[in-house]
Amino acid sequence: MIQIIRSLFNSKTGLAITFGFIALIALAFGIGDVAGTGTFGGIAGGDRVAVVGDEKIGNAEFSRSVTAAIDQVRQDNPTVTMPEFIAQDGLEIVFEQLVDRYALAGYARRHGLRAGENLVNSEILKIPAFRGLDGNFSQEVYQAAIGQQGLTDAMVRRGFADSLLSDQLIRPATTGAFLPQKFAMQYTALLKERRIGAVAYIPSALFAPGRDPTGKELSAFYASHREKYIRPERRVIRYATFGIESLDESIKPTDAKIRARYDRDKAQYAAQETRRFTQLILPTQDAARALSDRARAGISLAALAREAGFSTSSIGPVSRSAYAAQTNTEVASAAFAAASGSIATPARGPLGWHLVRVDAIERIPARSLEQVSAEIAEQLLVEKRAAALADLSARVEEELDNGTSLTEMARDLGVEVSSSPELTADGRIYGQQNLSAAPQIMVAVETAFQMEEGEPQLTEIVRGTDFMIFEASNIIPAAAAPLAEIKPEVTLQWRLAEGSKAARQAIDRIVKRLKAGDSLDKALAAEKEKLPPVDRVNMNREELLAQGQRIPPPLALFFSMAQGTSKWLAAANDLGWYLVNLERISTEKVAADDPLIALTQAQMREALANEYQDQLVAAMRKELGVERNEAAIEAVRKQLLGES
Repeated sequence: MIQIIRSLFNSKTGLAITFGFIALIALAFGIGDVAGTGTFGGIAGGDRVAVVGDEKIGNAEFSRSVTAAIDQVRQDNPTVTMPEFIAQDGLEIVFEQLVDRYALAGYARRHGLRAGENLVNSEILKIPAFRGLDGNFSQEVYQAAIGQQGLTDAMVRRGFADSLLSDQLIRPATTGAFLPQKFAMQYTALLKERRIGAVAYIPSALFAPGRDPTGKELSAFYASHREKYIRPERRVIRYATFGIESLDESIKPTDAKIRARYDRDKAQYAAQETRRFTQLILPTQDAARALSDRARAGISLAALAREAGFSTSSIGPVSRSAYAAQTNTEVASAAFAAASGSIATPARGPLGWHLVRVDAIERIPARSLEQVSAEIAEQLLVEKRAAALADLSARVEEELDNGTSLTEMARDLGVEVSSSPELTADGRIYGQQNLSAAPQIMVAVETAFQMEEGEPQLTEIVRGTDFMIFEASNIIPAAAAPLAEIKPEVTLQWRLAEGSKAARQAIDRIVKRLKAGDSLDKALAAEKEKLPPVDRVNMNREELLAQGQRIPPPLALFFSMAQGTSKWLAAANDLGWYLVNLERISTEKVAADDPLIALTQAQMREALANEYQDQLVAAMRKELGVERNEAAIEAVRKQLLGES
């Protein structure tokens, strides 16, 4: 999860992007007290977490920034909790990014850079979310959008100004970053570097104690690893559905209404004739007559059109009135007077002279009331259902807004109230991670995790036909599971942790034997426990990189060591240790025209730009001066965790 955080807030495509409008909304900066000067003081560690140059970063701004950051992380991992976010350095990452933003903006202003009001206005006008129905900027939409984020116009403008100032500083510093060929040749040589050695795995389970921990040992282990046992927030969704079946019989259309609809749409049920045409439009009457004669002689309109440098179009099926609307009365009269397969008399339309071939004629006989009665009844029923459901859903929503409970509303509608199992924020059933809530409940999950308990809302399941009233109940906040409930799990992990300590001691013994001249196989065999066989490694960096983004940690360590050395690395979750032994490194000479050199230069360009950016921001922070208020940072941390 921490990788998601870092990717969101450490993007090196330019801090100017980070400080753009998206970041402005995400971090929602500017709501804290950043006015005035002086030293830290007051309750809860003071009213600001840092001072950058002459500007203060308020506690409230920092708190809101962290909350917004975790909201972004939850878009990829909905079940992440605030304790997990903070435990994985989320708080520190957001703090550093906030300080960087202030440093960039402060440095720019100190050295005379500016972002004028017109420039800020142009940036605001570019945001699609601020446009009205006509596609133009709308002041009302703008105010509503920023108001939903708790922002004011001044805050938004400050954010855009900071973004523009950052862009003025960062873009020139990172544009055109280029790695010289000599350096690129060295990096290319690294890609061809071959390493030979072995990786041994020493599992904790082989060294784990067979006894159970004492109560004191287990309690101490649980307390020190409490964050591992945090259960995600769970909610039960109570719901009731209603739709067509909730409507009474009065919506069925009567015979009188059916006749009235038939009389209203009588033209629709009268005898109709539609035709399909091939049409060629010509500029003059003489041309139309000449081609008409040739078409009647058997030459196709398409061939005649190509010969004359024009093209034909296919029309229909179309009624006489519809065709007249497309052309005019004269063209339609001529086209509908001709027989099927014949060429109609040329007639003048708005675009020129129409030469029309009648490809097909379709005639629909008139239909009586008796013949269409069922069809009209169904149409009227659908219309009445839609209107009745719209009225019913509006009434339900109004009553819910007025305080009617879900149970009362369901009783009034004559429908049953059901409850989902305990769900996590991603819609999965708690304790059964392979199972998700029913599809109709999934519609409400996201909203249900933002609601207060017992405040029902209305939503559509199927547009215009099926509705659901739902509310959140039995809200169980994220918290560490009680030790009594997870004692077997904690006991197992205690054993692994103890075994990991013993496995680490075994590594010390093995390394000592290696230094004395033993081979890795012999050093492992000297242990009392029968250890797994070693994995031999013989690869170059190209082969390593071919494995993609997820390079195993032991291999990453293997390619960062010096020849003839041994290093160890802990496996995740106290499962054991890796002992990495690098025996030999061999390198190849890189030719000056090796195509990998240019590829290396291209790949290193972004890394070099990132380094320039990091150094530039670090220098700005040093010039301005950054003062951290650890007491205030801790106060914000406790507030976010709900601690006193």
